[in-house]
Amino acid sequence: MATLYTQASKNRYKTWLLMTGFLVAVIALGWYFGLVLDLAYLLPLAIVFSLVMNVASYWWSDKIVLKMSGARPAEREEFHDFYTVTENLAIAAGLPLPKLYVIDDPSPNAFATGRDKEHAVVAVTTGLLEVLERNELEGVVAHELAHIGNRDILLQTVVVVLVGFVALLSDFFIRSSLFGGGNRDSKAGGYLIIIGIVLAILAPISATLIQLAISRKREFLADASGALLTRYPEGLARALEKISASGRPVQRASNATAHMYIMSPFGAGGQQALHKLFMTHPPVEERLAALRGLNL
Repeated sequence: MATLYTQASKNRYKTWLLMTGFLVAVIALGWYFGLVLDLAYLLPLAIVFSLVMNVASYWWSDKIVLKMSGARPAEREEFHDFYTVTENLAIAAGLPLPKLYVIDDPSPNAFATGRDKEHAVVAVTTGLLEVLERNELEGVVAHELAHIGNRDILLQTVVVVLVGFVALLSDFFIRSSLFGGGNRDSKAGGYLIIIGIVLAILAPISATLIQLAISRKREFLADASGALLTRYPEGLARALEKISASGRPVQRASNATAHMYIMSPFGAGGQQALHKLFMTHPPVEERLAALRGLNL
């Protein structure tokens, strides 16, 4: 069975593998299409852009995610319980206190982000703070601290930025073909249109596949690690029940960030038919059974 330490090591390896694979793939595409389309600028552009995106995904991906989510810094005076719960659990877990953010949204949910333990963030919705009892909030925060401890947060956050680049690349090809002047009606222009369409189709699919590759097992491990931290699995179990029962989507959530939340942010409507085949989280029933089966 995976432990917090083996999972952290695996996540560190997966993160660098993902970033290296992204770098190689983009440079290879730039070289190939530069050769086929006789566009000499594509290779150096691909090299520069892939390097910039890798650096950005490591250093600023958490800020990008917080901006996308509409999160704002939580003030201690306004969110006293959130602060005291997190402070107590961070001390118990041996972690630095993460920065705390809130999202003004009635749907209960939460996520953690950041590049490492020293630069971590825990964000919760105002809806979560309104509906949970203190011991339930402790369960949720402990779950997010477990993600921080095992380095899930860097892997999750890097995925958001690198997958988003696929959509930007698609947009680049489409715009190049439509506004490329004389090339628009040429063979090169035709290639660009086809490439843009293919990438536009593949972007959301690749996003989902990469998110699934991260493995839903990390949620079970974070649940168990969080329960071990609080010594009260029922608190997290009840919190998950309340989040699931809400059925309300998080307004600023997207396919790119969905895997970061403690539960799917798309509400009841997001659990239908095809979506179930590509769920980024385990079914809530399985998580509840695992939590209530723990013998602490």
